[in-house]
Amino acid sequence: MKTCTRRRVVGSALVGIGALTAGLLAPQAATASTPHRPMSAHHQGSACELGRHGQTKHVIYLTFDNVHLTRDNPNVPSDLQQMPNLLHLLKHNGSLVTHHHTPLMSHTGTDLLTAATGLYGDRHGQPISNNYRYFHPDGTSSLANTFTYWTDRVYDGTATTTDTSYSLLTRRGTNTPAPWVPYTRAGCDFGAIASSNAIVENPTADVPKIFGPNSPEAQQVKNDPDPYKDSEVADYGGLAVHCARGSALCAGKHAVRDRLPDEPGGYGGHKMLVGNKYIGPHLTADHSVNVKDIFGNTITNPYATGPDGQPKPGFPGFDQMTAANTLGYVAAMQEAGVPITYAYLSDVHDPHSDPSHHGSYGPGEAGMEAQLKSYDDAFGTFLSRLRQDGITTANTEFVVTADEGDHFIGATKSDCDGVHVPCTYGPGQIGEVNTNIQGLLESQRGNTTPFDLYAGVAPAFYVRGNPPAAAPATRQLERDTLAVTATNPYTNRHETVNRYLANRTELKLLHMVTADPLRTPTFVAFGRPDYYECQTGFGCPAAPYVQINPAYAWNHGTVSRDINRTWLGMAGPGIKVQGLDQQTWSDQTDIRPTMLALLGLKDDYRSDGRVLVEDLTNAATPYGARGRPLLRLMRTYKQLNACVGAFGLDTLRAATHAAATGSTASDSTYTIRNRQLAHLGRHRDQLARKIKRVLDRADFGGRPPRLGVVRSLDRRAHHVLHRAHRLSLS
Repeated sequence: MKTCTRRRVVGSALVGIGALTAGLLAPQAATASTPHRPMSAHHQGSACELGRHGQTKHVIYLTFDNVHLTRDNPNVPSDLQQMPNLLHLLKHNGSLVTHHHTPLMSHTGTDLLTAATGLYGDRHGQPISNNYRYFHPDGTSSLANTFTYWTDRVYDGTATTTDTSYSLLTRRGTNTPAPWVPYTRAGCDFGAIASSNAIVENPTADVPKIFGPNSPEAQQVKNDPDPYKDSEVADYGGLAVHCARGSALCAGKHAVRDRLPDEPGGYGGHKMLVGNKYIGPHLTADHSVNVKDIFGNTITNPYATGPDGQPKPGFPGFDQMTAANTLGYVAAMQEAGVPITYAYLSDVHDPHSDPSHHGSYGPGEAGMEAQLKSYDDAFGTFLSRLRQDGITTANTEFVVTADEGDHFIGATKSDCDGVHVPCTYGPGQIGEVNTNIQGLLESQRGNTTPFDLYAGVAPAFYVRGNPPAAAPATRQLERDTLAVTATNPYTNRHETVNRYLANRTELKLLHMVTADPLRTPTFVAFGRPDYYECQTGFGCPAAPYVQINPAYAWNHGTVSRDINRTWLGMAGPGIKVQGLDQQTWSDQTDIRPTMLALLGLKDDYRSDGRVLVEDLTNAATPYGARGRPLLRLMRTYKQLNACVGAFGLDTLRAATHAAATGSTASDSTYTIRNRQLAHLGRHRDQLARKIKRVLDRADFGGRPPRLGVVRSLDRRAHHVLHRAHRLSLS
């Protein structure tokens, strides 16, 4: 679905959490006795031993789509408050960071990739997602998909793509290093469960490349008349096991080469299993494809029909990755000897089990409350099952987060709490404010400059002809985009639609310019979070160009506190048991280095994140007397380099002010400010690289820097931050 997902009554939920047993929650529900496959012989002989003295045997990494720690309605308990089984695990067995942040733009694809790689979008290639546009030689543009297999080139669904760069690419234009590599090199099989870009996303494009163009698998995809290839999604989509060398799991005939041609240090001799068709038999007691969800029900694809006329067993699709389905796969993989599992869970705000419900749920709505209760029950059963398997916080790193915190668009209900009194939303009380930005530009400003748009609450403009950033027509379009107004139907306030605007200079400062110039937009507007901006002819409203769209009620992408701030929970060896961490400022690049530092692993590249030492035990952070000054430098580094840190937000304000100035006759203020921002950005980049080298030597090389070096870098960083702030005020 457009605004929430990757593609396209609670009652007792807050009462009675249960006692701790062996570091995890005790059994919560009658379903705790659901039969499952016992730990396999492959697991018992696994060479995967990570962390201090090999203490960590498992890693369970879970990413929610749009699940909130804070309340969207002050009267209704938040999403996590209504999942007490999960919340209790994170608060009472580890640390729950409440000031965790997204990159920009804040979309599912960008966020998932940033967290998985530890890189901002300029270094993993997808700062604009879940789709983006790329320019053709004639100056027109086409829409491409963020969700491709890791080694794919730009994918727009056609065989005539004019941009042949990698979809995921580094600053040098090579393929972005894959997140599973440190694990498989360490002898650990890595299971990807709907984990972005690590699995088959588009069977038509992916299957022939992975299995070979003349393979039976490729012929199956080719001969299926269904344009959505739902049967092939069930068979090959959404699941992969990237194997260590010599893994017993990948010893069979269905394993294929795990090709990573640009991986630093090389990546030969590794294989992988792809899809439920070939992974399922390893996860089931009867060696069938009938993998069970966490409650013991066969996981099926509701859009694909099996030989018996019923929904086909297999991967259910990315928008059907409920807690029951995802956790069923995670538990089954762990029990089959796949000790590293990265998994995705679908948005609780979407009606997964109620197709009759039109559009997203609002806070406290009965369907959403029931779905949250189902998610909580699933976690209760999951954690109990893991405990029975001996998978506990004593030997397992649990890392749980959400890609972003979507903004709810609708009325704030005061006559309900969701738990005892469900909330109801009548006509005109829920839904994004669908806004025809092209219509507003033409009717209010008389601006008919031709452009293509990647629609959203942070629309990306691709001006036809791909003119220079300072071209008069481009500059006038920027001014007019900041000037157009609308009346918000929820507040009756007449207001500008867009709050900020980033041209290509500012996009570079926000880590949104990649090595592929064809996919860099002319500029990006960051709208007010209620507005979804679209273009005439693409289902956009006609005059007066603004209307409520009840099909979608949760927006993400733009700069807004409730979108850019999310949460991160960690529990396991080396993690402090401190409950809520309300002091640490982190973002999604920090997850990767923190995990690798805990596990005694390292990447062959330098990430953009830093190790969250505030949430690790002293044994995991041996800095000695240098610890406190080094921690100050770590925190300063985040404000200097993070997309929504102080530097990023201050320069965005400065760029927006400059974009609104001038005219076709004189544009000197913009020119001067643009030059200042570019110079400051180069200074920031150089300093950030120096700081990161120092931090990496301390975290992964065991060489804490001299105190004088730390203090000097911190002073210089604060000077750059001060300069950026001064620009934002002038």
